[in-house]
Amino acid sequence: MIRQLLSGDYPRSRALTVVLLLILAGLALAPFVFPGTRSLDVAAKVCVFILLVASYDLLLGYTGIVSFAHTMFFGIGAYGIAIAASRLGPTWGSLALGSLAALVCSALLSLLIGILSLRVKTIFFAMITLAVATFFAILASQLSGFTGGEDGLTYKLPELLLPGTKLFETPLFGVEINGKIVSYYVVFFGAAMLFLALLRVVNSPFGRVLQAIRENDFRAEAIGYRSVIYRSVANCVAALAASAAGILYALWLRYAGPDTTLSFDIMVDILLIVVIGGMGTMYGAVVGATLFVIAQNYLQDLMKLASDAAVGIPLLPNLVHPDRWLLWLGILFILSVYRFPAGIVGKLRAGK
Repeated sequence: MIRQLLSGDYPRSRALTVVLLLILAGLALAPFVFPGTRSLDVAAKVCVFILLVASYDLLLGYTGIVSFAHTMFFGIGAYGIAIAASRLGPTWGSLALGSLAALVCSALLSLLIGILSLRVKTIFFAMITLAVATFFAILASQLSGFTGGEDGLTYKLPELLLPGTKLFETPLFGVEINGKIVSYYVVFFGAAMLFLALLRVVNSPFGRVLQAIRENDFRAEAIGYRSVIYRSVANCVAALAASAAGILYALWLRYAGPDTTLSFDIMVDILLIVVIGGMGTMYGAVVGATLFVIAQNYLQDLMKLASDAAVGIPLLPNLVHPDRWLLWLGILFILSVYRFPAGIVGKLRAGK
């Protein structure tokens, strides 16, 4: 059963297995183990980013494609839900229609980009995707009557997913089971199933062809594999998974805007997480996204404690001031790359 779920791709390291099990248990039991709105928000974001980063790893780590348009597909998924819910009402039918429209749009756009652009060299494809993503972000900001512009869209969801909806009269293990908890588990199980689907893709014959193309596309062409076709299909699969991550994020936030889904900062975060976790491993997305999102949300709190504790020591309180959290996050990233050149997962597997 476990072999089928993991598509035969085991962690291959005891330490990595323990880390993955701890992350899985923490996310699965987050509403009960880490009560509170903020901690649940962090857990939901971890789930979404695991899927988003895994979909990008399919491109970068397994196929060797550098794309800067991934957040565009993420945004298409979020805006699909937002536009449908705000214009058609908070019904399951509108959510289904919005999701379907977003996935179809992402598939067609990614196929078009792949067919027209993947024949060129890697750096030129990266520049093309950057231009397309920038154009889409500007378009979303300008079409204020349709997308809400810079303010984005706030919308309602079906009653089952609303925080005020109580499923049980009595709390379960001390936690009130309401629509917020239901929304979290929709995000959790949705991200988990799609992650396992991506794991199946990269461990299939199709995934092995992608790795062959990554290693030597000339040799892959010589033995009969059309690299443009395989890369285009991989681009479509990754885009669909990124859009699905955007759909889940929109269901959780009940808001979609340029800063939350289309910002280039998100693209930079995805690249950092892929490198930190380990490219071409899928499990790197799990470890990297968990560490990065937690650091992003709690590093400032830890630095405030350190700054308060260091009062009276020259320079140190200012050095660890919470306003300098991005500096220390950058230092941690540099140290992680230096210490784990193959990513955390690569290091754990090498030390089994």
